Amino acid sequence: MRLYQHPMSANARAAVMTALLLDAPLELVFVDLQNQEQILPPFLKKNPNPRVPVLEDGDFYLWESRAIMQYLADKTPGQTLYPTEARARADVNRWLFWSSQHFSPAIGIFFWENCIKGMIGRGAPDPVELQRGDSSFKEFAGVLDAHLAGRRWISGSELTLADVSIAASYACAAPGRAPVAPFTNLQSWLGRVQALDVWRRTEVPRAA
Repeated sequence: MRLYQHPMSANARAAVMTALLLDAPLELVFVDLQNQEQILPPFLKKNPNPRVPVLEDGDFYLWESRAIMQYLADKTPGQTLYPTEARARADVNRWLFWSSQHFSPAIGIFFWENCIKGMIGRGAPDPVELQRGDSSFKEFAGVLDAHLAGRRWISGSELTLADVSIAASYACAAPGRAPVAPFTNLQSWLGRVQALDVWRRTEVPRAA
């Protein structure tokens, strides 16, 4: 299998972390987003949405990071990241969909406005967008922070795909200057994910 990815993509990082946790046989293929490789015809044949990650498994191409994570887990016998019992799996799915629809987009506003735009010469942060992100982030960070009170992991008693996916997105919040300080349960939980070996193995090297 091949995973087309870029290390600065939170969604790609979540898929890579999942593969590492599952010890899945996966070749990583770098997609040069800065030079817009993702909009060229060879890539668009794999994913008509010009985004990473994309999983190639023989003649099967799968896009959407959370679908990739679920697929990798389902192909791994005995794994515990994605429960097989119906209610436990539904709970993991609930948090994956919640993050995709609500939490990750709010984080993405801050990361785009305060980090990515400057890196690619797209101008100064838009205060209207930052205000929109602030309202959304505080609402949904509050939901997850309250849920994590007294919990070690998001769903059940063990690490699951919910933790991996949401942590990859949430790690962009502080660099994007989102208001993370009040959410102490979230910060503690992120620290537990960051203590995992796969986190270190997927970090983007910092410039000296």
